[in-house]
Amino acid sequence: MAPFLSPATRAALDVLSSGERSEPEPEPLERLRAMRALLAALDADDAQLASVRSALEAGRSWDDIAEAAGLGRAAAKFRWQGTDADIEHRRQAGRKRSARPSSVPADLPGLSVAEEAARQGVTAQAIYQQVTRGVLTSEMVELPDGRRYKRVFPAELSRVKSADKGDAESTPGASSTVPTVPTGDDR
Repeated sequence: MAPFLSPATRAALDVLSSGERSEPEPEPLERLRAMRALLAALDADDAQLASVRSALEAGRSWDDIAEAAGLGRAAAKFRWQGTDADIEHRRQAGRKRSARPSSVPADLPGLSVAEEAARQGVTAQAIYQQVTRGVLTSEMVELPDGRRYKRVFPAELSRVKSADKGDAESTPGASSTVPTVPTGDDR
């Protein structure tokens, strides 16, 4: 069989396999590092894409390719279908998504729809209906990294929000900070 792995992947594979045959056995963390290095090298290697393109040229289906790769058909097509530019664009988009924090920031104004639904003891759909009917005010909050959150402002928070926008005369004594909202049975 002709070599199909890149030199970097071959080197990572050699490090891992030489550790398997060495005496004394490598430290557990060194083995783990060698495995991770091989996985990273395989992920960056164009050998998978070349194999997929060769299989397609040979008349194999996306179902066959997905089964061989241990993926679903849609995942295989997403990963390998299209031009090199298309594939690179999808990779970059995935990296941007993975660089974002995975948790919702705690310092957003107002309440989330779920928080307000729990506070009122109703469903999220009921909160959306209240927003549509004008009972609750809402706004989309966009963070610098592009994440967007719908936030709702119950009546007591709406008064404070109005005061923050310069309408303090309509809500005498309103503070410019968002008050804490009782949760659970404190309605």
